[in-house]
Amino acid sequence: MGNNLVLKVINLNVRLDNQPIIENLSFRVKRGDVITILGPNGAGKTILLRTLLGLLPHEGEIEWELGIKIGYVPQRLPFIKDIPLSVNDFFKLKKSSERETKEILDSVGFREDFLKKKMCDISSGQFQRVLIAWALIKNPQVLLFDEPTTGIDISGEETVYHLLAKLKLERNLTMLLVTHDLSVVYKFSTDVICLNRHMICYGPPKDVLTLESLRALYGEEVKYYQHKHY
Repeated sequence: MGNNLVLKVINLNVRLDNQPIIENLSFRVKRGDVITILGPNGAGKTILLRTLLGLLPHEGEIEWELGIKIGYVPQRLPFIKDIPLSVNDFFKLKKSSERETKEILDSVGFREDFLKKKMCDISSGQFQRVLIAWALIKNPQVLLFDEPTTGIDISGEETVYHLLAKLKLERNLTMLLVTHDLSVVYKFSTDVICLNRHMICYGPPKDVLTLESLRALYGEEVKYYQHKHY
């Protein structure tokens, strides 16, 4: 594609059950970008990620860099925690060698003995880090995250966002991240997409996240508050 682009989206439209979910969405992602996607519940954020992965029908253009490898961390995989698998067995489902599994788990802060733990026995924060490690198998250049700290306490949130910042630097990753935390958007993003079926705003957070754009996104009663991460 040139110009260091890894993704180009032009006039994307998605309909489900004959209802418009995403309308006329266009944006570009360059190598090394961290794009956060903001919007209220039902705005189409998860649908956007799934469409970018080729999982849903659409109209318009989605063009990935040829041969790009993409990893995906979904918002929830609750059924996995109910299966009596060890962490090591879970990674074998993706045909990861034990050596590769150990190296990846080390990169997300787990020691070798963590492999023996049962998936049903680990905390929500640990589970999310396991999913991030799972997405790193086969060395993707792009990672898509759907609210990676859902169901995690504040301490766990900080651990996850520290980890994402570390992995981005170590692996030169490009990231698309759905989040509700404005402090993460400001501290972590190169650009933000404000989405509520159509694009409300798009660009560097400090330029486009005005009170007016947030009210257009969330409603007139919106109040800004900031969690502290990092």
